Amino acid sequence: MIIDMQRGMSDPAAGERNNPDAEINIQRLLTEWRNAGWPVVHVRHISRTPGSPFWPGQSGAEFQPALAPLAYEHVVEKNVPCAFTQSGLERWFHVRGIKRLVIVGVSTSNSVEATARTAGNLGFNSQVVADATFTFAKQDYAGVYRSADEVHAMSLANLEGEYAAIGITEEVLTSIKG
Repeated sequence: MIIDMQRGMSDPAAGERNNPDAEINIQRLLTEWRNAGWPVVHVRHISRTPGSPFWPGQSGAEFQPALAPLAYEHVVEKNVPCAFTQSGLERWFHVRGIKRLVIVGVSTSNSVEATARTAGNLGFNSQVVADATFTFAKQDYAGVYRSADEVHAMSLANLEGEYAAIGITEEVLTSIKG
């Protein structure tokens, strides 16, 4: 499952981010997944806010070309962080007997975390790929600036063990080829 890898997410105006090689790792995983003939789900955020880079018809809402879905790959559009909310995604997986999910994309502290939590709550065996996800720096609730690396690490810690396993690209690639 590739979450929100849209042109608007690569805009430097989005702020300080971590994992500069995330897109390369996602592309490597996508290539191997396709070679194995396994289903791929692309999730796209469509904003409800006029003027947003993710508003329908804006270039920011388009998939990044290197990660764009093929004609036969499933596309889910969402307008909240969780890809399962009002999308039919849970049913889509169940109809196909899919129980294991590998989750990559952006942002770790928003859509990736929300989707992985729901996947875990729904009983899916999920794995979030730490170096194939990224997030942005932000201030915490107490007003303390947190780097993108800190925000990313905390999001992964929130998920690990309870909602999803956390892995890295090389481990997932080994399991595909293994």
